[in-house]
Amino acid sequence: MISASEQKFSLWTLMAMCVGSMVGAGIFSLPQAFGRATGPFGAVIAWSIAGVGMLMLAFVFQSLSRRKPDLDAGIYAYAKAGFGDYLGFLSALGYWSAALLGNVSYFVLIKSTLGLFFPIFGDGNTVTAIATSSVLLWIVHSLILRGIREAAALNTIVTFAKIIPILLFIVLVFFGFKADVFSANFWGGGATLGDVAAQVRATMLVTVFVFVGIEGASVYSRYARNRSDVGIATLLGFLGVLCLLVLVTMLSYGVMQKADLAQLRNPSMAGVLEAVVGPWGALFVSAGLIISVAGAYLSWVLLAAEILFSASKYDTMPRFLSHENRNGVPSNALWLTNIVVQIFLILTLFTQYAFRLALELTSSMILIPYLLVAAYGVKLAWTGETYDRDPAGHRDDLVRSGIALVYTIWLIYAAGAGHLLLSAAIYAPGSILFIMTRLEQRKAVFSMIELIMFAVAAIGAVVAIYAIVTGRITI
Repeated sequence: MISASEQKFSLWTLMAMCVGSMVGAGIFSLPQAFGRATGPFGAVIAWSIAGVGMLMLAFVFQSLSRRKPDLDAGIYAYAKAGFGDYLGFLSALGYWSAALLGNVSYFVLIKSTLGLFFPIFGDGNTVTAIATSSVLLWIVHSLILRGIREAAALNTIVTFAKIIPILLFIVLVFFGFKADVFSANFWGGGATLGDVAAQVRATMLVTVFVFVGIEGASVYSRYARNRSDVGIATLLGFLGVLCLLVLVTMLSYGVMQKADLAQLRNPSMAGVLEAVVGPWGALFVSAGLIISVAGAYLSWVLLAAEILFSASKYDTMPRFLSHENRNGVPSNALWLTNIVVQIFLILTLFTQYAFRLALELTSSMILIPYLLVAAYGVKLAWTGETYDRDPAGHRDDLVRSGIALVYTIWLIYAAGAGHLLLSAAIYAPGSILFIMTRLEQRKAVFSMIELIMFAVAAIGAVVAIYAIVTGRITI
């Protein structure tokens, strides 16, 4: 029997979990996603906003890991500690749902990549694509059941392996960069303030998607050898990934016209490199994507199971999710996670743009958990709790967490009403797990304020379903 206490992660392993979670499908779709939305000028603004906002959020995770070392699986535990059981549950549910949908997007993108060479896979949502994805899903499931430590070690190896193709892409595209093409793309079709603002807003869910996973080290804080490593791993992982994302985006504008970038099929990095070096470039990027997405998928399955397990340990998910097998793996949480991933994979058969939908829903579901983490950072700094030992850091933490809070609120606005309604369609029925938990504990299910929040989510879910049925929201 391997206990969780014996499976301790080093700084490098924690950083690999963070980088491995962020670097997945998103970076390989950036040229097309940004080409569809904006030009280099808007992209610079978008990455500046996202970079500052996410950096402040990374600082919040760093600060909270230091000030609240007793709270494991931070993104959930912080919300519960700051705002009560139901919001803590919604944070866990939102994060778990984002992990599920992210995993679905990974499978779709892998099959879409194979579709470049084998038409039977189409855009990743054909019957053959879903069938092969399902086989891979359960193979990885079996691997993880063998032990968290072994899976994390494999993730560290895969993380280094998948960074290499991205770095080579950057080098090759740099030598194929054309200043006149970049200049022609610069304004993205509009130079007025309104045009640029609209372009920037259109990129926000994409930038959130590629940064989802920044909390990877925080979620695994219970495995850290030194709690101080959690914050360091988060910051180092974030800065490294930000550099890769900006370089991939900006260099692509110097290779192809914006309209041509927008028309590329995913993984659009393959089309960009093919334009520079010829057909072998598409094959090279495709191989790198499969390695990258496989590693990111492993990270996200681990994170999804861990968040359910930890929430159950903290009495906010049903007890059966806290079960561990003889290898110290939260097996029931893993089974539930992968069963739901399987269901969503089947549902992709019925949507035209499976990858885009999964990307946008992943981004939407993570917004509430990020908002609550930032708000908890503000709450601690505002009330002065835990600052009696370090009063000098009070003002800096208040400013950083305040910026992170404003950023997350703006992200929710940028996502739009449609995505919020789709999020409610997951939050409301998912609350059944919370109801089960409270009944297990023989406690009142909701307080008055929590009942109002649940009612709002339920109404939003009904409206979302009606909008989908009537075609007002398309999937």
